[in-house]
Amino acid sequence: MSTPAEKHAFRVSGETALTLVAFIVFFTALLAWVYLFSRPVIEQSARTEKLLVLNQILPPSLYNNDPLNDTIILPAEPALGTKSSSTVYRARINGKPAALVMDVVAPDGYSGAIKLLVAFNAAGQVLGARVVEHKETPGLGDYIDPRKDKNKEKPWINQFDDVPVSLTSQDWHVKKDGGTFDAYAGATVTPRAVVKAVYRARNFVSENHRVLFMPSATQNLSTQ
Repeated sequence: MSTPAEKHAFRVSGETALTLVAFIVFFTALLAWVYLFSRPVIEQSARTEKLLVLNQILPPSLYNNDPLNDTIILPAEPALGTKSSSTVYRARINGKPAALVMDVVAPDGYSGAIKLLVAFNAAGQVLGARVVEHKETPGLGDYIDPRKDKNKEKPWINQFDDVPVSLTSQDWHVKKDGGTFDAYAGATVTPRAVVKAVYRARNFVSENHRVLFMPSATQNLSTQ
């Protein structure tokens, strides 16, 4: 039989465990409530930030719909460098296809994958590009990001603004390789990767134009 001391210790342990469980339940419920309360604010903030990035490469004058609500979810696509599903945002004027913005990844950056958003008009022309995530060397290859490019008047990435559709496959290289795109001396691996990624995306849009610009709203699609 248990001694009084053992019974007391058992009772204290039980009370302590129940107290801890009560605290865990209470704080879990509190965190869940805070999340549910703040979720609309967080989602609206994310939406606003996404729209700001889109408008850097997709002029608002090109559309009068809500591209964040007119989307296609693409599966992982080697031509776009994506290893998981990605979103295509479609812009329209009075319901007619005008442009789209899509996720593109350059897998062969100097320090790893470079994630971009690239915009195309309904004719398949590149309207612009923005780097949204990268790990390139600070002060050397990170000039692909206009926020870090020292040339604020003419950032390197602006070379993708309204790229002529007449460019040949050879043109889609940096000048060091016989193409038309500039690159800073001593840091050509990074721009090579970006140029190739945008070029592959341009070809993907051309080959899948009907699917990408089809009139229906948000859906999951395979381009195979």
